[in-house]
Amino acid sequence: MPKVLIITYYWPPGSGAGVQRWLKFSKYLPDYGWEPLILTIDPAYATYPAIDHTLDKEVPSPLTVWKTRATDYFRIYRRDKSRIPSSGFATNPDKEFLDRIIRFTRGNFFIPDPRKGWNKYAYRKACELIQEHRISYIITTSPPHSTQLIGLRLRNKYQDIRWVADLRDPWTDIYYYHNFYPTKCAKRIDAKYEKEVLENADKLITVGKSLKELFSRKYPGIEQKTGIVPNGYDEEDFAGITESKPDIFTLSYIGTLSDSYPLNGLLAALSELEKKEAAFRLRFAGFVSENQRVLVSSALGHGKVEFIDYTDHRSAIGYMAASSMLILIIPKHSSSRSIVTGKLFEYMASLKPILCLGPADGDAAEILLESGHKSVFKWDDHTGISDFIGRVMEHPGELAIKKPLSYSRKALTGRLSEILSSL
Repeated sequence: MPKVLIITYYWPPGSGAGVQRWLKFSKYLPDYGWEPLILTIDPAYATYPAIDHTLDKEVPSPLTVWKTRATDYFRIYRRDKSRIPSSGFATNPDKEFLDRIIRFTRGNFFIPDPRKGWNKYAYRKACELIQEHRISYIITTSPPHSTQLIGLRLRNKYQDIRWVADLRDPWTDIYYYHNFYPTKCAKRIDAKYEKEVLENADKLITVGKSLKELFSRKYPGIEQKTGIVPNGYDEEDFAGITESKPDIFTLSYIGTLSDSYPLNGLLAALSELEKKEAAFRLRFAGFVSENQRVLVSSALGHGKVEFIDYTDHRSAIGYMAASSMLILIIPKHSSSRSIVTGKLFEYMASLKPILCLGPADGDAAEILLESGHKSVFKWDDHTGISDFIGRVMEHPGELAIKKPLSYSRKALTGRLSEILSSL
């Protein structure tokens, strides 16, 4: 089988959509005739938004994984992990002047990001692996976008290498970019890196249509070499998970909830239902900012809200299966149309009703519509939200929901294989 070297910062025991994306692709690539090799960072030198050691068990036993050390530029954040700009918490407001200094330092002295401390070690090891294993294909995935610079450097050294750059998020257009207070000089440097990567990679992959359109508008000529391979769900993750009916109507939000996720419309809708004496529970499973906790707790009556600290991936799927309705909230900003969260596909695979708060013309709304979910509301449409929740309460099982087979991890790996074969 042809070998493909996948260079990824995020890997177990790290957690999140970026980890699962390439963990699952690596699992199924051999089924399509490709032998994946993984180059990642040694966890002792890594800074992950969250840890999930259960994912270690999902690494396929035949898979070869190399881990290298790194220079840890995040040392100054060690005491307070919430200051690390990841998992959406870069959108939280600065509480102290020191917070601004830290963010300014990050945005102007660590371009494109502080995880570039891994690059020189990863590049050196990648060169060894390319020569030793006669590798002709490499994939770099980001964020962190600094990982793409490893691919760019390898492209400059090995002209016969076929390079695929996988970009899961915008680069210089990410919605919290301005929160790092970048100067004009910093913006120019970052934009130069972005342009060089997008123009020099043999193929580009994005997770959604709007993100592809964003890059294509900025850099004419790259549209033809850009493919869309979204995140998805793994059927095997649901094996042994028994669907259960909660004792009370339970609305669950799974994952990170930072201050950029608007809740006022949802809370107003639930307050209306509370006045009608509707019985329900609002559950959050994952990291929730302190401001959001206070907002939710003050809006709803005693006993209506449940906060569960971060849980491993399998437990998260268990919470989905034990819910009456799942809540998906798209952060509200100029690029909200392009956001397709990784959990969306597992939400759909759970076959539960989904309440989505976000733009009706966004990529997430389009995907939901495909599988029979017609429940996308603007963030502040408390009347529409309340009516929808009420209908599901009164008529559970009424929605004609389909399992989105085209978004299974195995099917999506087939799409990735086609892109590799086209090089």
